[in-house]
Amino acid sequence: MTQTELAEYNVGENLDTLMNLDPRGYGICRILYAGSRRLAGDVPTAMRAAKKIHELLKDSSPDTVVLIMTGFVLRPHLQPETDGIVGALLLARALVTAYGVTPVLSVHEKNVPAVVNCAVTMGLHCYDDIQTARKLPLSFAYVSMPVDESLAEKKTSQLLAELEPALVFATECAGANAEGEYHNARGVNMTELEAKQDGLFNGFARKGVSTFAVGDLGNELGMGAMAEFITVFVPCECECGCAGGIVAATEADYLITATVSDWGVYAVIASLAFLCGDINILHTAAMEDSVLRECCRCGMVDMTGSLLPAIDGFSVEIEVWIVSLMRSTVEYALGYKNDFWFSSVLEKAFYE
Repeated sequence: MTQTELAEYNVGENLDTLMNLDPRGYGICRILYAGSRRLAGDVPTAMRAAKKIHELLKDSSPDTVVLIMTGFVLRPHLQPETDGIVGALLLARALVTAYGVTPVLSVHEKNVPAVVNCAVTMGLHCYDDIQTARKLPLSFAYVSMPVDESLAEKKTSQLLAELEPALVFATECAGANAEGEYHNARGVNMTELEAKQDGLFNGFARKGVSTFAVGDLGNELGMGAMAEFITVFVPCECECGCAGGIVAATEADYLITATVSDWGVYAVIASLAFLCGDINILHTAAMEDSVLRECCRCGMVDMTGSLLPAIDGFSVEIEVWIVSLMRSTVEYALGYKNDFWFSSVLEKAFYE
């Protein structure tokens, strides 16, 4: 192991720990992490995903498209939650900053106001036309996926024919179980409310495109990669009688689990910042605050149903602290050059 590899490993461990902090104390995030860590080959999961993303995008250009998928509508207000859309937007910003690519957000139609209005908060231009976004700097595009299954199939076929993304990244995106049914965290059937994005994710996967996913329970796109583990250790029964449970059937190549899906996305972004040697790839605490507040102004709700700025019940203050800790962790590591301690640790071979 080299000094660079040692630093990378431990920064990855720090970020995985931060994304899995458990303020609730109920332990589900740590159960999920045990499964995703095992799936990753017992290495830090966010850093592992970031290294693959870096490999795929390091020689890219504005013509390179990255598909980012999100959107989970909640009852009783029938609005999308803040978790997912905040992270997806900030990931789009990070990929533009780091690699100059053109992110394309695939979202529920009710997410569109937040996508459009948050662009300026991030310093980016937003278009509903992918080709226009590819021609212009500091830009991204969006498409809305239908709730109606037949319309979604048509939109999926169109996008599969038109796009050749370098990778697909889903975060807190509603995923159907093996019976084709969508559920919320309590097992209530949500099929009539959710955008049908599974076909798009699976379609690109069948074409050999690398797929990444972030989830915090099991009912999100990509989480089928550890379905057996989730079924054993996480409460995931459904109430609708479909007998399929809540676990999504879609399987991601690279799976990240976290207490809050957005925290998992931030850990991936922070890992990219470390790999690229540029802390500005990870957004600031102030930008986290601004994007979250704007999403709420556009009708995105916290898990509790509140329009106050929060994600999964965690206030904007906690969200800002998580981002600040991740920035500090990466920034300090990038500037730490004490060869004595690195060489001393390496000599002891603990990490070999």
